[in-house]
Amino acid sequence: MRNSREIYDELKKTRDELRVQAHLFKAEAKDQWEELEEKWNEARRDMAPALKAAKEASGNVGEANRLLLNEIKEGYKKIRERMH
Repeated sequence: MRNSREIYDELKKTRDELRVQAHLFKAEAKDQWEELEEKWNEARRDMAPALKAAKEASGNVGEANRLLLNEIKEGYKKIRERMH
C-alpha cells in the first residue's frame, strides 16, 4: 500500500499537468476543478502535520489523509477523462 506522501507527490504532478491544460476545460469540468482545488489546498495544508502525527500516533490520521487524497485523485481522473 502506498503511503500518503507518495499519493500526494503523484497528485501534485497530476494537478500541475491539468492546471497547464485548464484553459481547455469545459464549464462543468471547471466547476469540478474549483472544488478539487479547495480540497487540494486542504490536503496540502494538512500534509505536514498529518505525516508527523502519523509517525507519533496510530494510522488514523494518515488514513484520513489518504482518503482525502484518493478523493482528489478520482476527481482529477474524471477531469482528465472529460478532456479526451
